[in-house]
Amino acid sequence: MLSQSVYTLVNQQNGDLAFKLFEFDNNSYFDHIQRNNYFSLVLVTSGEGTAKVDLCDYRFKEDTLFAFYPYQPFMLQSKKQLMGIALQFHHDFFCIYRHHQEIAANGILFNNVYEQPFICLDEDSKSKILYLIRGIASELREEGFRKDEALVAYLKILLVTATRLKLEQQTLQDAESGAGKQQFLIQNLKNAIEDNFRTRHSASEYASMLHLTPASLARITKKHFNKTLSDLITERIIIEAKRELYLTDKTVKEIAYELGYDDEFYFSRVFKSKTDTSPQFYRNTIGFNRGAI
Repeated sequence: MLSQSVYTLVNQQNGDLAFKLFEFDNNSYFDHIQRNNYFSLVLVTSGEGTAKVDLCDYRFKEDTLFAFYPYQPFMLQSKKQLMGIALQFHHDFFCIYRHHQEIAANGILFNNVYEQPFICLDEDSKSKILYLIRGIASELREEGFRKDEALVAYLKILLVTATRLKLEQQTLQDAESGAGKQQFLIQNLKNAIEDNFRTRHSASEYASMLHLTPASLARITKKHFNKTLSDLITERIIIEAKRELYLTDKTVKEIAYELGYDDEFYFSRVFKSKTDTSPQFYRNTIGFNRGAI
């Protein structure tokens, strides 16, 4: 698929990995928990198995494109040989939190607490993705004029394409599941979390808002999202915390307070339980204090 198996681009200012594209032909790359400090796109072209992502298990098969955000724990388990292509890039290379409104990637493709973290590709969509990956590989081989800008352009088109595919699949899945009472309830729950996650952290509060018992809402949430309602609320808080840490110079205490936590140390423990890193470490290695592009 690629003319060589590994391409890398290093940040000349600090020596860190900025961009990497590689082929894999066995299970050893992702058969253990990954907690990377960069975004990862993993295209499985052959093989099937179980993806363990955060607190959930998902079945997958060939022609599946995964999208993982920094520090998100994941692993791919398979009894058969896995083959495919992985693309990894750092915030400093493509400032995704600054581009998230423009390309609609953050909250749809990455870091979406409401949907599965992958896209199933048909032949046409697979061809589009592979075409863009080959374009990226071609740029990585060359030492052409404004190489970084060309790579960012290719990456941006790739993310837009993947985001469109995910939106199409979500719309199709919603249609297939029917526009009945439960689908209406799920949408109301998403809206309730988006409107209230900064101030309401209790699952029982959302059950009350939706006029359901906590047990009933817990069953629906587990069935639809394969997560608890508390997980959904907390993960939505973490998404917002990451944006604030990345884009602003607010203190951790200020961010914690704006997200409904009077105790910044408790907030830091919650953040670390979900990301495996503290808010301050996240900021120092990725966020505002790093001096974004």
